[in-house]
Order: sequence, then structure tokens, then C-alpha cells
Amino acid sequence: MQNDGVNERRRRVLTTMTSVVGAAGAVGVAVPFVGSWNPSAKAKAAGAPVEVNVGKIEPGARITVEWRGKPVFIVRRTEDAVNNLNEISDLLEDPDSKSSVQPEYANNFYRSIKKEFAVLLGVCTHLGCAPEYRPNMGTTGGEGALPGGFLCNCHGSMFDLAGRVKKKSPAPSNLEVPPYKYLSDSVILIGEDQEA
Repeated sequence: MQNDGVNERRRRVLTTMTSVVGAAGAVGVAVPFVGSWNPSAKAKAAGAPVEVNVGKIEPGARITVEWRGKPVFIVRRTEDAVNNLNEISDLLEDPDSKSSVQPEYANNFYRSIKKEFAVLLGVCTHLGCAPEYRPNMGTTGGEGALPGGFLCNCHGSMFDLAGRVKKKSPAPSNLEVPPYKYLSDSVILIGEDQEA
């Protein structure tokens, strides 16, 4: 009978120790597993807003930055280019951008916060190709060619310097305007909306 008491006590101690070790092991496995649900630093950086100094862009030039793994075109339009935007409305499929994707603050004739700078997602709305910047289209596109803009060499879609698609292009809609805001006169933040 005395052995029964010792065995019972030993059994309880062993059961308790086994439970404690098992619980510690479960926590050791659960912490990294739950941590793996969080996005990686690379994924966070890919979706993070991008700060860009636009003050150094020469009139008529374009720079490309990456946001969420996609190219974003920033074009500093010349005064002539801004004036031409009004003159080519009859060549465009959606000149007022009624069926386009753009933030409310870019729902205007220039599709931008400031008329001098166009900020456009550099992805053709036809099949996702990257259109080529053409500050002067010349005779590209034949009759009714745009004075300047973007040409998607894959299938021939053309967009003006506000990202509006030319009539009879394969692309169904204008280039998308991503959310952005000005942090100063010369610095924009792509990925966060301008406050109203």
C-alpha cells in the first residue's frame, strides 16, 4: 500500500511536468506560426506609400517610380501640353473621365491635383502592358494623332498626357490615377489620398 501512495504521487508529478513541457512546446510552435500570418518586411515595403521629389523634373520630362509593384508615371507637362489637353477632347473616348478610375480630387480636366503634374499608373487598361512615354507623337497613330502622351506598343492603345484613351484604341478606359497627395510644393506621396 505504501508503494501505491508513492506511485500515485510520482504519477501526478510526471503528469504535471509533461503537461508543462507540452504547453511550452505548443507556445513555441504557435508563436512563429501566428507570426507567419503577418506580412513580411518586403511585402510591407511594396505596399507602403512612396515619397517622390517632383521639383527636379524638367518640363516635358517623365520619371517612373514603383508603387505596389507597378510603375507610376509622373509627367511634368509643359504649358503647351496643358493647353493642348482641351483641344483634343474630340479625339478621346472618355474626355471627361466619367468611367475612369481616379480619386475625387483628380476628377477634373487635367486628372491631377496640379495641372502641371500628371500622376498615372503606368499600366495599359487593355492587357496590362507598360505604355511608352511619347512627349511628341508626331504622326504616330495616323489621322488625328495625339500631340503627345503614351503609346502601348503591344496593341497600339494611345493615351494623352492626362492618361485619357484615344478613340478606337484597344484599351477600354483611361489610365488609372493612383491615390496621392502633396507633402510640399515639390514632394508628393503616392499611396495616400489628398485630404479634401
